[in-house]
Amino acid sequence: MRRSTSSSYKGPSRSKWIKRTKREWKPLEDRSCTDLPWFLLFVLFCVGMCGICGFTIVTGGASRLVFGYDSYGNTCGQLNDPIEGVRYSGLDHTDRKYVFFLDPCNIDIIQRKIKSMALCVKICPTEELATYHDLRRFAMTNVSELCSYELPAHKYPYLPERFEKCPKLPVPESKALPVFNRCIPVDISCYAKFAKAVVTFVSDNSMLNRLIAGVAASKEIIVGLCLLALVLSMILMVIIRYISAVLVWILTGLVVLASLGGTSVLWWLYIDYRMTMNETMTKDLKETEEVSGGMKTPKDHAQGLLIYAISATVFTGILLLLMLFMRKRVALTIALFHVAGKVFIHLPLLALQPFCTFLALFLFWVYWILVLLFLGTTGNPEKNEDTGLVEFRLTGGLQYMTWYHAVGLIWISEFILACQQMTVAGAVVTYYFTRDKTKLPVTPILSSVLRLVRYHLGTVAKGSFIITLVKIPRLILMYIHNQLKGKENACARCMLKACICCLWCLEKCLNYLNQNAYAATAINSTSFCTSARDAFMILVENALRVATINTVGDFVLFLGKVLIVTCTAFAGVIALNYQRDYTEWVLPLIIVCLFAFLVAHCFLSIFEIVVDVLFLCFAIDTKYNNGTPGREFYMDKALMEFVENSRKSLALEERSRSKRSRPKEEAPGTSSA
Repeated sequence: MRRSTSSSYKGPSRSKWIKRTKREWKPLEDRSCTDLPWFLLFVLFCVGMCGICGFTIVTGGASRLVFGYDSYGNTCGQLNDPIEGVRYSGLDHTDRKYVFFLDPCNIDIIQRKIKSMALCVKICPTEELATYHDLRRFAMTNVSELCSYELPAHKYPYLPERFEKCPKLPVPESKALPVFNRCIPVDISCYAKFAKAVVTFVSDNSMLNRLIAGVAASKEIIVGLCLLALVLSMILMVIIRYISAVLVWILTGLVVLASLGGTSVLWWLYIDYRMTMNETMTKDLKETEEVSGGMKTPKDHAQGLLIYAISATVFTGILLLLMLFMRKRVALTIALFHVAGKVFIHLPLLALQPFCTFLALFLFWVYWILVLLFLGTTGNPEKNEDTGLVEFRLTGGLQYMTWYHAVGLIWISEFILACQQMTVAGAVVTYYFTRDKTKLPVTPILSSVLRLVRYHLGTVAKGSFIITLVKIPRLILMYIHNQLKGKENACARCMLKACICCLWCLEKCLNYLNQNAYAATAINSTSFCTSARDAFMILVENALRVATINTVGDFVLFLGKVLIVTCTAFAGVIALNYQRDYTEWVLPLIIVCLFAFLVAHCFLSIFEIVVDVLFLCFAIDTKYNNGTPGREFYMDKALMEFVENSRKSLALEERSRSKRSRPKEEAPGTSSA
């Protein structure tokens, strides 16, 4: 009786436990908050970020950055408190709102800052002051002393301290910045030395000058080509939505034509220029070349064109080999792209996701940079014994606020990107698991955003934190590698590069796993670890499909990016050649190509996320459903046809293999007989 009672008690509890832990794998209507502790941790971290901003504002760092401060620790435009041990601190600068540097061109190349003494003045010098009598006249007329506070204005020309505590002559004409009240010289030629310090990695100054001149001469063309890249990306999104069935072959043909056309044009330009140069090489031209010295010669132009043509040829050859290798698998992605095109037709707001994400990242980055600048003027005032000037520095535990702020840049940026992935995944999951597409929500994107904000911010915070834990060591190793460049031995350099590469690969794998974990969370409303485990098991069970569908899909999207970059670069070559002024092409073309790739990546990354989420839903659908009544498939008909065709091709391959293996199996029996 006890055994029967015991068994009757355990049976229902076991079935209830199995029922509770079973994965339904369809969007749940009744959801619950996931990873709530991580959400609270992220909120506390954000409160800490806001606390740093508040600390800089309360302690005067923000006001010192905006209004400026003099070399004695006084903030311009307000009444100041005295600083212990610092003479001329605690002055009333209510009427002195502008910061004036005695020698604005004296710049520290290493620290990237002005070393000159700074004073608060009432008016910036509106004209060039060549003598100390001009300084006295300006001070007496405008009641704005340009020398140190202890020097009387009417004695400027006769004081022995004027060489150290008065501005360096001649004082250039200055204007105040609109927001940051600093007197900046109208003629900024003195900052050329500082500009060169920023680009100290360029050893050849003549090359640097030619690169800058090329960008300055082609600025209108660069802007036009950037707009062209944006238009091409929008057109490509339209192509993906409406003609996805033939997208693969269109992209393949266009990429081939664009690559071959660009390479042919470059070779034609090189040959044409060589022929023109040989015909017009007269005595006067030779004399001009001898006088020009370090200027770029026609021979250098021809050599540059040759390098461009050879590089384009190598790129085209590698691209054609890759397409030849992938030609048999390219056709397998047509059905999946067709379904993804339908998703964009039913969910048109997906195309706006790159703009929303970029806007969120831009606003956060602006806030982060402002707080970082506030931190640069926050801290305890310290008197420099060498110069006698006051500097604000973070000491003690406060100096760790900068590191905290740096971690916040990575974590919150990854959090914003993860929110985009979760939003897209939630909308695609809703579309896939809704049999009757007419019953879709009015705005699936907004519904997905509301579900994210209400239930799954903790999951997104946890996933982005894992990426942050991997990215921080990689960035630290990259910084160490750059600092030790030329000092470490070959073994240490190889080990650092290997570690950086391994961390980069781990980061990419975790990004892909996180994206699928967010899709699993959107389906089952499970925590991050549970969703990551379930998604990983699904992907492992469909490893061959992942290798074929997902990889080929990414390759096709890569072709789309290459198409946009190639067309933009081709248009750039034509536009730059139209000028017939062979300045350096490399920097304008690099700027245009980078912008084109960035724009194409922003748009096509959304399509890539849609394809990956559709594949996960497809794998789940084929595992838990078989098409029988009660277990009907959720997938689209086009995707089902793809599955049937792939099964038929696999069956044909197995039959051919079995036919080939039969003679080999019968051969020993025949010989024995």
